[in-house]
Amino acid sequence: MTVLSNKRGIDLDEQVPEAPASGLAPPPAERAARRAPLASVRAYVALTKPRVIELLLITTIPVMFLADRGVPPLSTVLLTLAFGTMSAGAANAVNCYIDRDIDAKMRRTRRRPLARHQVTPARALIFGVTLAVLSTAGFLLAVNPVAAAGSLFAILFYVFVYSLLLKRRTSQNVVWGGIAGCMPVLIGWAAVTGSVAWTPLVLFGVVFFWTPPHTWTLAMRYREDYAVAKVPMLPVVASERRVVVESLVYTYATVACSLLLWPVAGMGPVYGAVAVVLGLVFLAEGHRLLKAVRAGVTGVHLRPMRFFHLSNVYLALLFTAVAVDPLLH
Repeated sequence: MTVLSNKRGIDLDEQVPEAPASGLAPPPAERAARRAPLASVRAYVALTKPRVIELLLITTIPVMFLADRGVPPLSTVLLTLAFGTMSAGAANAVNCYIDRDIDAKMRRTRRRPLARHQVTPARALIFGVTLAVLSTAGFLLAVNPVAAAGSLFAILFYVFVYSLLLKRRTSQNVVWGGIAGCMPVLIGWAAVTGSVAWTPLVLFGVVFFWTPPHTWTLAMRYREDYAVAKVPMLPVVASERRVVVESLVYTYATVACSLLLWPVAGMGPVYGAVAVVLGLVFLAEGHRLLKAVRAGVTGVHLRPMRFFHLSNVYLALLFTAVAVDPLLH
């Protein structure tokens, strides 16, 4: 057999280890090592409850347009969004620390990082407190003291009043606890103007009255979860009829508050038309629930999640009109 050689004199018949084919996957241990940092990042992001933050930002940006009566400075918008995200994430992370025991019992929350032991409780708490400090300092140094005060109040209220005081003690937990979720409206306004006025307070009222029916219809769907976790949400301690009636009352208050913004803020016809149409649709869905429960329909057949999803659409479109109207009027 002819022996081939190269210029360096290496015998090509020798047993040289082959390089792994480019298409072959690395060993399982190596794959796990590569995934570990990414999984850790995902766990910490999950602690902030990104989907909840999205809803808060929906109310923040439009108010900034309304406060400026046009397009607000991009730097102010970006800074407010960045520190607002950190602020909401801080409150949510600490809430995950407080609620880690009940999160593990509920189907809807059992995949959260603390329930799955992806993050230790101590690290989750440190993470939340760190975000709270950074967000408050950021608002104070880069935006203004009024926005910083609003952000800090929202964090403290959500943690101490809602999570620690109200959530496990009263069926009115989301009514008063929802105040924290209304604060982005005031923060967005303050970021642009450095003050608070009647206009953002009316929008604060819209979110305040919107929160109970939005949350209660979700709780109707997951009633058993809350019952197992011993969280006295209204659907756990009251009849479906009472939940639907009270939800409808708050829905009427939401729509009324949205219409009140028209004269208070001097909104134009675009906002007025959108608020009226959305309000009628929102109320119609509330009356559908009431009609169904009066007819003896119960449980999942009431389709409470239909109201829940519609409430998300209602708030998003209403606040979109809040942002667009000043640009046209």
